[in-house]
Amino acid sequence: MTDSDSLTPQLSAAMTRRQFFRRSTAGIGIGIPALATLLTNDGFSADTATDPNTGGLVGLPHFPPKAKRIIFLHQSGAPSQMELFDYKPNLVKSQGVELPDSVRMGQRITGMTSGQSSFPVAPSIFNFNQYGRSGTWISELLPYHGKIVDDITIIKSTYTEAINHDPAITFVQTGFQQPGRPSMGAWVTYGLGSENQNLPAFVVMVSQANALNPDQPLFSRLWGSGFLSSRYQGVKFRSSGDPVLYLSNPTGVPSATRRRMLDGIAKLNRLLAEKYGDPEIDTRVAQYEMAYRMQTSVPDLMDLSKEPESTFELYGPDSRKPGTYAANCLLARRLAERGVRFIQLYHRGWDQHNDLPRDIALQCKGVDQPSAALVLDLKQRGMLDETLVVWAGEFGRTVYCQGKLTTTNYGRDHHPRCFAIWMAGGGIQRGLSIGKTDDYSYNILEDPVHVHDLQATILHCLGIDHLRLTYKFQGRYFRLTDVAGNIMKKVLA
Repeated sequence: MTDSDSLTPQLSAAMTRRQFFRRSTAGIGIGIPALATLLTNDGFSADTATDPNTGGLVGLPHFPPKAKRIIFLHQSGAPSQMELFDYKPNLVKSQGVELPDSVRMGQRITGMTSGQSSFPVAPSIFNFNQYGRSGTWISELLPYHGKIVDDITIIKSTYTEAINHDPAITFVQTGFQQPGRPSMGAWVTYGLGSENQNLPAFVVMVSQANALNPDQPLFSRLWGSGFLSSRYQGVKFRSSGDPVLYLSNPTGVPSATRRRMLDGIAKLNRLLAEKYGDPEIDTRVAQYEMAYRMQTSVPDLMDLSKEPESTFELYGPDSRKPGTYAANCLLARRLAERGVRFIQLYHRGWDQHNDLPRDIALQCKGVDQPSAALVLDLKQRGMLDETLVVWAGEFGRTVYCQGKLTTTNYGRDHHPRCFAIWMAGGGIQRGLSIGKTDDYSYNILEDPVHVHDLQATILHCLGIDHLRLTYKFQGRYFRLTDVAGNIMKKVLA
């Protein structure tokens, strides 16, 4: 009986190309030198050697970084740029007027408004005020942002290729509209590894809507590792019970017993790794060990009792309530202090197809103070210069009304052609407003910023050349920015 005969049909079917060559070297005469060449050309071995101190790739960062870590504040559902950052006072004159064909230019629209016979212009009912040394216009919905306007750069000319939520948010987070690619956090941790071996390099937190309309769903693949090893996927922290599932020992199982159990499992897994050559087995061992170390590090992280009263006053009253956006922003700062590489916050509830004035006011009340507090907190601790903070949704909203337009109420559909985001911290200029849209906040006139440009710039701030952070999978080298992406030089400090 040959060695391969001992495999079950399930294991034979699951065997990868690399495992096959490892098991078959002697039998088919490939030889160790030829095998090493095959493994190297397949995107493994020497060209993905890892740094034992961080777990990242040897040779990264490619150049001195400005930022050590990322905090990405994703506003899921797509905030309306006209209500928040893209001030269009002249639209008041066009209230209820049909959107000119010369502006829309035949743009495809979603199924939510494709049946409308009319596309009346709906100006924002909210006032704007000027803040900061530059006199930047900010909505009355975001008064706390007025305190950080000189520390952030607002980009009003971001655009995307997707018109519906799932492909759009997948595009922002993975660089591709279809599922299956590694998330941005996975790419970053694959390249740079972690500064703290007792916490995950990539942590995710989700907060629910402040608005009344239903939330858009979120899927775990948005922080998944795709075809990278599963060790690079994000670890989602929960707001109740164990922050991470199964972190605590079962009832009646002391820590010493768990330690012996993990040691025994590790020995068995090492035997399997030698037999099958599956890198996911090594990942499993590493994840068990990480979970054991997190039993000490995570409770300390989540314990806010030592935070002074001034911290809760800064982030707002919701910061005392686990699972809220405010509490997650505070935890993001604590994670950053502990060296976590990529911190991803998702806040749901921005998909305002109807009752927009009501719901966007509720949303802003929940995110305005905590978002600004995070920037101020990092700044006063001397951490903002080495932390890149990004606040963004997946696309913008239409200037024309969805549904019935009144003087006090309206809705807006999806709009991929332009939307507003902001960035702050490591590597980014401060107090700027970049990009210009037309009078209808419909088309970009100056400084267009594609989603791939945003991703390339984020990696650049971390000292990564987005063209060189690649991974070979199924015969092709992949990267976060796919085959595009230009660094936004205007935003760089």
